[in-house]
Amino acid sequence: MANPQHTRERILDAAEMLFFTEGIATTGVDRVAASAGVAIVTLYKHFGSKDNLLREVLSRRLDSWTRHWDEAVAGAGAAEERLLAVFDAIESFRASSGPTQWCCFLATASERPAPEDGRTDPVFDLIRQDTELVTDRLAQLAREAGCRDPAATASVLLLLYNGVLSSLLRGAPSDPVALARSTARSIIGPAAGRIPAARS
Repeated sequence: MANPQHTRERILDAAEMLFFTEGIATTGVDRVAASAGVAIVTLYKHFGSKDNLLREVLSRRLDSWTRHWDEAVAGAGAAEERLLAVFDAIESFRASSGPTQWCCFLATASERPAPEDGRTDPVFDLIRQDTELVTDRLAQLAREAGCRDPAATASVLLLLYNGVLSSLLRGAPSDPVALARSTARSIIGPAAGRIPAARS
């Protein structure tokens, strides 16, 4: 008898790969079920709907990203390095993830309109949760690094973070993570009231 948890993971793996290489709207649940090697009725038994499946894919992705960022921060030394660890986390997360075009949250937001006022959308709620996680954590790390305006520093780093993810999709510049990290480092020193070290 098939292990239900293994079946669930196979479906999630197939959905993640197809949604974020071929597109969410163009990928039907029949295609996901076939790729996972299960019947459509089995997919619906586990997830109920395509929206629920997408939400679970994003939730799993968010948990994985958070673990990678936690590990990157824990492995960093000084407070400034902990703030820059977001770029290390991007590299380790992408190295461990399956083949996808780019950030699953940005990809979902690009295909899915924001809900109208007063309406709820569990999928879009996860997109907001991801944005809040990145923004709030960058602000906290900026405070720990002594930045005079942690919120402003977090906003600039979020801009660089988004730029890295988009550049990975575009394919240029060739090493956006290193470039973003270098740019962020040049920003953090003045933001904390320090003079950047002279380059030899």
